[in-house]
Amino acid sequence: MQPLTLTEIDGELATRATELDAITATLLELDKHPGHTLMQRYPPTGLTEQRWLPVRAALALMWEDFGRLKTILDSAHKVRGMRSRLDDGERAELTRLLRGRPYEASRTPIPMAQRSLTGPAEQVLFVGLADTVDRMRATFPEIAEFLDSVDAVNTRVISGLAPLQETLDKAGTAGGETAALRTVGASIAELLRRSATDPLALTVSEIDARIAELSGELRRAATILAELDAVVADWAGALTQTRERLAALVQTRARAAAAKAQVEAKILAGPLPVHPDNSAALGAELDALSANPGAAAALVRLRGQIADATAGAAAAEALAQGLLDRRVELRGRLSAYQAKAARLGVSEDREVLASNQIAAGLLARRPCDLAAVTRAVADFQQIIGEKSGRG
Repeated sequence: MQPLTLTEIDGELATRATELDAITATLLELDKHPGHTLMQRYPPTGLTEQRWLPVRAALALMWEDFGRLKTILDSAHKVRGMRSRLDDGERAELTRLLRGRPYEASRTPIPMAQRSLTGPAEQVLFVGLADTVDRMRATFPEIAEFLDSVDAVNTRVISGLAPLQETLDKAGTAGGETAALRTVGASIAELLRRSATDPLALTVSEIDARIAELSGELRRAATILAELDAVVADWAGALTQTRERLAALVQTRARAAAAKAQVEAKILAGPLPVHPDNSAALGAELDALSANPGAAAALVRLRGQIADATAGAAAAEALAQGLLDRRVELRGRLSAYQAKAARLGVSEDREVLASNQIAAGLLARRPCDLAAVTRAVADFQQIIGEKSGRG
């Protein structure tokens, strides 16, 4: 190897020193990276552990390579010194340090079966500045990508859960309904644990969906707490409101039962869902609680049961009424098409008359087959269009 000139040596030393400073800053930044801090604080598991193991090895090698770079450069600076002139031996040594592979990186024993009789017993790996820096450049993106990915997931989880945790902390001071709050708190802690130990197993959609779910659970728990406070503040008023809600439930059940009876009499349909009537039991429980102002939590739970029962009765009423409304709608559509046929002068046409009679007959049946009537009314509309030339 041709020895470098003094100018080349000084230029090379300056370039490598600047390079080493940049590498030092980057390694220190990696060491303080939030993703690296997380891996150090919480032992990774699952998918994150699988990906971390080779990254951890690569990061350790980066630091080893950094040590090698520093050792070689320190040796070169020592040989260079502050002299204005260098002899041939010193220039040759600096050339070897700066351009060659002067550092012994490892010694690997060679298995006996792979040796020759007079060959070496171990394989020695020598490295230099150039190949070490190249290896570090190639390794860095893998490490940075991993740490950035870990930090991105953990940050998304923490930022999403922060307002929920704040709300939970405030709600926890209100007392009551602690089981619901504890459940939400445990779920928040579990998601935080997963984001700390196995963040790469979490997807963005999964994180957002889980945070939205927890937000809903917390809102419901906070609503119950607010209701509990209101019940405690005005026990008599809460009892009156609860009795009014129970009365509304009874009325809703009555309407649902009436609509169901009409459907069974007028419409051919499958069995409508039957909801057990627990109004009497709810009323008895309310009477039992009336004399116990300290049973605020029990009254809130009872109100929840009344609300659930009312929602079920309202759904049953809506289902039955929807079938009845559909029958009325079909009757109105048939009347409209009859008027249209008369206006277009085709109402006395034999096919129009026959189609009209079929639809009207199906509609008049008890019980009425709504699907059959729907098809018949559609056929009547189509025939009117064909006969009038407006199909």
